[in-house]
Amino acid sequence: MEYRFTLPIKPEDIKKLKVGDILYVTGKIFTARDEAHHLMLEKKSIPFDPSDMGLFHCGPLMKKVGDRWEVVSAGPTTSSRMEIFEDKFIEKFKINLIIGKGGMGKNTQKALQKYICIYASYTGGAGALAAEKAEEVENVFWLDELGMPEAVWIMRVKEFGPLVIAMDSHGKSIFNRN
Repeated sequence: MEYRFTLPIKPEDIKKLKVGDILYVTGKIFTARDEAHHLMLEKKSIPFDPSDMGLFHCGPLMKKVGDRWEVVSAGPTTSSRMEIFEDKFIEKFKINLIIGKGGMGKNTQKALQKYICIYASYTGGAGALAAEKAEEVENVFWLDELGMPEAVWIMRVKEFGPLVIAMDSHGKSIFNRN
């Protein structure tokens, strides 16, 4: 099945999504790789609310144009690197959509079920296509501290996808036979 949702996605809609479904999203997403995950988990509070956004495992290439940023390329990074903290991240920030490539492990799969969340795969090597779907860079956090690829970028996207539901909230995964 193919779905188009505006972020944040309601829990009842997350439950509709099954492994193999195609998803397009409109709304806010934020990027976070290893260092951003680690930093955000350590902080008592952060300056934005991840719960109403999609998490994108991505280290984008950005260009400053005047006083704003533009996305040059935003391809997914290997999600398995975030496996060591993703279950804690899902729990703490109440996210319900993770976008990345390559899959996640058993701890994340359990958290997807417990907290009604999905993991969606985006095609590697399609960073220019992803950049075209980014309507605006709304903010950036920890740029000086972490550098461009590891900073947290908040983007408003339109019809971002196609995303393939690779791990659903029912315990199913395209990465294993369960």
